[in-house]
Amino acid sequence: MSQATPTLIRPTEEHVLLRDLARQFTDERIRPAAAEIERTHCVPRELLAEMGEVGLFGVAIPEEYGGSGLGETGLCIVMEEITRGDFATAVTYGASASIGAMSILLGGNAEQKRRFLPELAAGKLFGAYALSEANAGSDPGAMRTSARRDGQDWVLDGEKVWITAGDIADIVTVYAVTDAKKRAKGGISAFLVPKGTRGFSVGKREEKMGQRGSATVTLVLDGVRIPDELRLGEVGDGFRIAMQSLDRGRLALAANCLGCAREAHALSAKYAAQREAFGKPIGEQQAIQWMLADSATEIFAMEGMIERAAALCDAGEVFSRESAMTKLFASEALDRIVDRAVQIHGGMGYSSEFVVEKLYRDARVTRIYEGTSEIQRLVIARDVLKRGK
Repeated sequence: MSQATPTLIRPTEEHVLLRDLARQFTDERIRPAAAEIERTHCVPRELLAEMGEVGLFGVAIPEEYGGSGLGETGLCIVMEEITRGDFATAVTYGASASIGAMSILLGGNAEQKRRFLPELAAGKLFGAYALSEANAGSDPGAMRTSARRDGQDWVLDGEKVWITAGDIADIVTVYAVTDAKKRAKGGISAFLVPKGTRGFSVGKREEKMGQRGSATVTLVLDGVRIPDELRLGEVGDGFRIAMQSLDRGRLALAANCLGCAREAHALSAKYAAQREAFGKPIGEQQAIQWMLADSATEIFAMEGMIERAAALCDAGEVFSRESAMTKLFASEALDRIVDRAVQIHGGMGYSSEFVVEKLYRDARVTRIYEGTSEIQRLVIARDVLKRGK
């Protein structure tokens, strides 16, 4: 497919209403709960259910399957707003609304889409995505989880790690090796594994630096028997489904970064206007002004990249390179922005009494998950060499 060069989109009325809805929900329900979510290391299932009731889970799911049909652009809008209230809640939401649902949308047959997507769109079914393993993070083709055919069923064995919301998911897209010789070149397949399936269990939960309310767990598959009707796509098509899902997931993560960056910047500007030193607000000091200016500039760039890449996705164009660029830039810019936020707050920025301390911790992992910064650079460089530009 030839790639168009879309102009930056103008927000539709639907997108404006969606942002208003997501912002209101965040201000009224997520912000007040953020401190408790951080303290208890848990996003309440009741809060997720409320998000489903107001229609946030179905934003990127087509209308024919019970969603809003607002595409990746709509999903990025919601992700940005929710992250401003609490990063952990946004990440938990994205496990189902983004890569969980998108795996089925991209890889499922008509019956699978009719069966699962309406429930996911309503928030009545919660999804998750299981690709990473202890020795297969940046190199998913090295995964060891296997799936062997046994009559009309498949039997899965292995262990997946760093699975977001794997403990609360009702259905998990699991990627497994079906041909050890081919692996990433046609030897990996995708399967939908329902919660409660015999041999399927939740293992260790990671204790993390940031995003503590978002559960990150190990999933164990010990002789898990799955009927062939729960296989996504053709046998050997799993790697394609996984990578296309990640293309969308990286855009959603970039929107997370934008939301966190906006929050850190707003808090910094407010603090700089109020905090006085040497007889005047620190915001009148050139050193502080330059930090605020740099952060504002990077936020503007993040916004434009996300908007354009999401427009490519929604137009059905190839956008793997643009997705990688957007995720790379947004995650690295966020690190700089939250670092400046802590610096502007001085000693108070290092205190847990101020939100910027939490934002600093929440931000660090964005350069690692959904593909490290180093992997994004490889993806981009390979495409540059392929296209010659």
